[in-house]
Amino acid sequence: MANKDIFFNEIYGTYYRVVEEILRTAQAGTLKVNEINTIAEKHGFRESNIYIPNNLKEKKWRLLTDDMKTPLQKPISFPLTLLEKRWLKALLLDPRIRLFDVDDEGLENIEPLFYPEQFVYFDQYTDGDPFDDKDYQQRFRLLLKACEEKRLVELEFKNNRGGEEKHVYLPLQLEYSAKDDKFRLRAQKQEAGECGISMVNLGRLSGCVLLEQSAAEDVLCCQERCTLELMLTDERNALERVLLHFSGMEKRTQKLDDSHYRLQLTYNKSDAMEMVIRVLSFGPLLKLVRPEELEDSRLQEQQLWFWRELQRRLQKQTELLSAD
Repeated sequence: MANKDIFFNEIYGTYYRVVEEILRTAQAGTLKVNEINTIAEKHGFRESNIYIPNNLKEKKWRLLTDDMKTPLQKPISFPLTLLEKRWLKALLLDPRIRLFDVDDEGLENIEPLFYPEQFVYFDQYTDGDPFDDKDYQQRFRLLLKACEEKRLVELEFKNNRGGEEKHVYLPLQLEYSAKDDKFRLRAQKQEAGECGISMVNLGRLSGCVLLEQSAAEDVLCCQERCTLELMLTDERNALERVLLHFSGMEKRTQKLDDSHYRLQLTYNKSDAMEMVIRVLSFGPLLKLVRPEELEDSRLQEQQLWFWRELQRRLQKQTELLSAD
C-alpha cells in the first residue's frame, strides 16, 4: 500500500506540472529567464521557486538550452502508467460511469485494480436506480445535456400515488444520493403561478423529451438559502464521514479542539426536510447548536425551525420504538 500512496502523491504531481508549463512556454519560443521563477512561484509550492529554476538554469535537468528553448520537439504528454490504467479500468466497472458514455478504448486487456463486488455497503438501500437500463441511460444523458445547455424538457413520471404526470421543467442539477443509490433531478416547473424547485427521481421517469426552447436569463426564481449550525464530535471517523456526506454543499468548518468541530452548512430551503433526515443519520455525533446561542436573528429563526423538526421526528421515533 505504501508504494501506491507514493505513486498517487508523486507521479505527475505539482513539480511535473510546473516543469510542463515552463517547457510549453519554451516550445512556443516565448520563455524568458525571469519567467521561469514566475511560473514556478505561480503554479508550484513555496520551495518550488528555489528548487525548480536552479535545476533548469544550472543544466542539472537538460531540458533548456542557453537561449531559453528546449530540445524537446514533440508535444509534452503524460502517458498513463499501468497502475493508472488499472485504476481507470476499475472505475469503468461501476455501472454509474456508463451513464456518461465513457470510452474504454485501450483498456480492454487491463486487469482492474479492484472489483465492485469487493465492497459491501452496509448503510445503502438495495432498490437503487437501474443504471444498466438503456432507456435510463438515454434519459440521464438527455437531462445532463439539458442542464448544460439550459434547455427545457418535458417529463412524464409516476407520482407518489401511482398516477401519471407530465410537466415542462427547466433542469438545474443532477444529484446522486449514496444512501439511496439513486439520481434525482433538481428542476424548476415551468407553469404559471409556480416558482418553486421540484425534485424528480430519474428512476420514476417514463418519458423525457428535450425541447428546443431555452431558458431565459431571468427565468430562475431566487432560491431561499438557509444556514445550519452544528457541533461535531470526531469519534469513529465522524469528521471524515460528515465532510464526505455533505461534500456537495457550501460549508465552513471550525476546529474547536482535538475532537470537536463547529460546522456551518448552507442549503436550499426546499431541501429542509431532507437535511433533517441527513443530520439525524449521524446520531449523537452531530448535534444542533441551540438557536439562542446564535447572534444573527435570521439564523436563530432558521435554527429554531430545524430544532423543532428534529424534536418532532425524535419523538415519533421514540413512539414507534415503544410500540414495538
